[in-house]
Parts: sequence; C-alpha cells; structure tokens
Amino acid sequence: MEQRTERPRTKTEWPTILLIIACYALWALALWILPFWSGIPIAALTIALHASLQHEVIHGHPFARAWLNDLIIWPPLTLFIPYTRYKATHLAHHHDEVITDPFDDPESNYLDMGLWERLPRPLQIILHTNNTIAGRLTLGPLIGTIAFAVSEWRKRDAALMRGWLIHLPAVTVVLALVWLSPMPLWAYVVAAYLGMSVLKLRTFLEHQAHERASGRSVIVEKGGIFAFLFLNNNLHVVHHMHPRVAWYDLPALYRSRKDHYLRRNGGYYFTSYREVIGRYLWTAKDPVAHPLWRR
Repeated sequence: MEQRTERPRTKTEWPTILLIIACYALWALALWILPFWSGIPIAALTIALHASLQHEVIHGHPFARAWLNDLIIWPPLTLFIPYTRYKATHLAHHHDEVITDPFDDPESNYLDMGLWERLPRPLQIILHTNNTIAGRLTLGPLIGTIAFAVSEWRKRDAALMRGWLIHLPAVTVVLALVWLSPMPLWAYVVAAYLGMSVLKLRTFLEHQAHERASGRSVIVEKGGIFAFLFLNNNLHVVHHMHPRVAWYDLPALYRSRKDHYLRRNGGYYFTSYREVIGRYLWTAKDPVAHPLWRR
C-alpha cells in the first residue's frame, strides 16, 4: 500500500474557522444589507462556498471533535440536502473501489445500462443534455435533487429518517431568517439554485469511468476563483488520496508530487475550467449509462 504523506493534524485549523465565519458574514450581508438584485449572486456564491465547507467538515476539519465540527456547519443553506445525509453518502463515496459504480457509489453520475435502456426517450434526452456543461448548470441542480430524493425514498431506513427529521427544524431556522430579512423568499430560492449550479461545475468531471479506481479522479490544475469556492477540490485525485489533508494544504502537496499524481490518475487532467467549459459546453462528456460497469 502506498505511503500517504499527510501533515499531522493540529488541534485547531484557523484558516478554516476564519473562512466559516467570513462565509456566514457574507451570507448575512447578502440577506440583510445588499439590495436583492446584488444579494442574489453574493448569496449564491456564499451558498456554494458553505457547501464546500460542509465537505471540509465531513473530513474532520477544523476541530478534532466531530460534534463540534458539525455544530458550526449544520445550517442547510442549500435548503434541499440534509447535512447528515450528505455526510453519510459522501463518506460512502470515498470507498475508492466503488467510485462511479451506479449502484454502490451514491455520488455516481452514471446509470446502469439496463435501467438506461428502459427509460422513456424524453427522459433519456434530458439526462443526455445534463451531461453537457450547459445542461448540468441549468438542469443539474433540479435533476440532482430529484435523484437524491428518489434514492432516499427507496431506502427508508432508520438512520435516513433521523437525518431528515433533523433537517426539518434546521431548514426551518434558515427559512425563518430569510423570511425576517429584506430578501424575498423567492430570491433566496433562486440564489440556492444558482449556488448548487456552481457546485455542479465541480462535480461535472470529478470522476470518470476507468478500469482502475486510481484513474477515476480528475486534476483541474488552474482552478481560479473556482479553486477557492471548491476549496481546492479541483485537485480531486489529491483529495481522494489524502482525504484528511486540509483544503489549504492541497496545492502545495500537488505541486510537490505533480508527476506522481498524474501518473496515478492516468493523466485525467485539464488545464483550467475554461478548457472544460470550452470542450463540453454543448458536448456530452460521458454517456449516461456506465460504459464499463457490469453487474
């Protein structure tokens, strides 16, 4: 097994704590201070950043105690996804040997071929469109939310029900704050949808179908503003190899062993998100049915 060179955890990771505080401050600014026409895009970016911070917390940051991490990140600013369910499904996704598996990877964007062939033609067209950048950014949040809800409904186990029962009062608090703020509720719903749309750019190509698990995670080297909003998860193979490394340490780790990571993921690499958008704006990156998976 490969030796993973992760920096020892400190008790308190101040960059993450300060960023969480700044995130909530920007969220409040968008709701309470800015006019809603400028508050909507700021809220959307803040919601996307908060979701990235939730991902960071799931991996054990910024405190050593999980309950304390959960306490500072619980508000469901995206409205639709319960934090505890996101945490459970994301940790299941980190079993690298099942990444992209349409049944065992809860974050897979692929379907089983048999299911795909049984879908009505109009739905096939919609899902194929969702595999372009244009489709993913416009339809992706709606499709993803519906798919997640259907998956949750089919499971209906005790842990799942607890997650949703916790979510209901949590989302009520968020909606109450929005209701008390000058921002109209419809404007916040638009901001939440746009925030999820930003996140769909990250997840659009994080993983590909590949025979080797190590070849399934991407590198987008120059993330620009998205690298900040995604907390350097554009360097996705580095994150999967070192899931306990804090977001602010990932770039230096990548630079120190760039050739190693690109060998590891078989050269699944893009220079920037501009390249990604230019290549896949109107062209589907993948088939909807998993091209390699066989049950």
